[in-house]
Amino acid sequence: QVKFVESGGGLVQPGGSLRLSCLAHLSMFSIYHLGWYRQVPGGKQRELVAHISSGGSTDYVESVKGRFTISRDNAKNTVYLQMNSLKPEDTAVYYCNRFYTPWDWGQGTQVTVSS
Repeated sequence: QVKFVESGGGLVQPGGSLRLSCLAHLSMFSIYHLGWYRQVPGGKQRELVAHISSGGSTDYVESVKGRFTISRDNAKNTVYLQMNSLKPEDTAVYYCNRFYTPWDWGQGTQVTVSS
């Protein structure tokens, strides 16, 4: 059974930074293309924020390019999201999952950007 455990969220002022981590209870972690998604309060759909292929290629939604960096450590079954220059509009619950065809969702980690 696939399970994702996200952590690292919190309250941060605009312009601040956070590093999110996602531990994946998943066999053969290294072969999967993974992504970070976010869902704003009251939002109906999760937005794909960034994704990383099995080979390490990355891509980002336009609104976070130059500010967020996704990475992975296959030895630790973990994917990271480094978030810099945070803005209030980045406030959301952040989740990790498989890219494009997600499995069951974890509990996510709340990120709140506010002064």
